[in-house]
Amino acid sequence: MRIRRTVHEPRIELIPLIDVMMFLLSFFIYSQALAVRVSVIPMELRKFQSGQSAKPSTAATISIALDGKLYYNRIPCELSDIAGRVAESKKEDAKTIVYIAVADGQGTVDRAPVMQSIWDKLRGCGLQVNFVGKPLETDDPPPPLPTITP
Repeated sequence: MRIRRTVHEPRIELIPLIDVMMFLLSFFIYSQALAVRVSVIPMELRKFQSGQSAKPSTAATISIALDGKLYYNRIPCELSDIAGRVAESKKEDAKTIVYIAVADGQGTVDRAPVMQSIWDKLRGCGLQVNFVGKPLETDDPPPPLPTITP
């Protein structure tokens, strides 16, 4: 005697799948709401006898505005004054780092000659000089920063 079995087509139930997804979604949202951030936790750091306070390195910024005007640490100055002001900063701290920042946007004058003149004046100063700019929007790694070292 042969038993007849009916062949059932497999089917995927969506209701349990939706239930599990909603449970996972609510779990992760709730866990994020209760997460304690490390920056908020109050803690008292131990003091060591041999410890010293950290000093940030001294920095000087030369800014080139869209209209070609120069600023040394946000104070307007002329191209001829740049080398003297950098030398004063070097006397105060020999490890001063100089940053040259160019304003982002379409300028009213060509700022490339101004930037080249600044670079030429600072070449012999014996300090580290870095250009500051907007980060690249590509996936390629950025090229290394040009520096002047003695």
